[in-house]
Amino acid sequence: MSSPPPERCAPHPREFDTIQRRASAEGVRCVVGAVLVNPRGEVFLQRRAPHVRLFPGCWDIVGGHVEVGETLCAALAREIAEETGWHLERVGDLVKVFDWEGGDGTRRREIDVLATVTGDLERPRVEHDKFVEAGWLDAARLRVLAAGGEETGMVDLALRALAMRSLAGNTPPTWRR
Repeated sequence: MSSPPPERCAPHPREFDTIQRRASAEGVRCVVGAVLVNPRGEVFLQRRAPHVRLFPGCWDIVGGHVEVGETLCAALAREIAEETGWHLERVGDLVKVFDWEGGDGTRRREIDVLATVTGDLERPRVEHDKFVEAGWLDAARLRVLAAGGEETGMVDLALRALAMRSLAGNTPPTWRR
C-alpha cells in the first residue's frame, strides 16, 4: 500500500526558520503544537491515554515531534492530519515557545501556534490508541480543568491562546468546512 502524499505546508511565521535553526544548533529536538479554536471560541484538546510514555492522562493540543529533515510547518501539517484527519490551512501567531525534558533525557523545544484547519471538525479522526478523549472545550471548562490541580500545561496554554485572540481584538476563524 502506498503512503499518502505529504501534507502541503501553509504559510508560516518568519520565526519558524530561526527557531528551528537555533534548536538544531543547540542539539534540541523540536516539537510543534496547534491550538485550534472554533467559531464558538472553544479549543480542541485531547486527553492522552494512561499508557503513553510522555504525559499520560494529560490534556494535550494537536501536535508532536518534528522528524529529521522536516520543517516545523510540514511537521505541524502531518501531525494535524495524523491526529484528526483535518488539513492545515494557515499557521497563525506564536502562542508559546519553551523547552522541556520528558524524563528520557531528550531536550525538546516546543513551538505552539494558533492554526487554521479545514475538514469536518465535528468528526475528528482521533487516534484511540494514544488518546482516550477529545473534544472542543470552552473557556469555562478550561478554567475548571486548570483549577483541578492535575498537570495543566496545555490547558493553561489553551487559555493563553484564547486571551491572545481577545486582546488582539479579532477572532479570525481557525477552521473552515
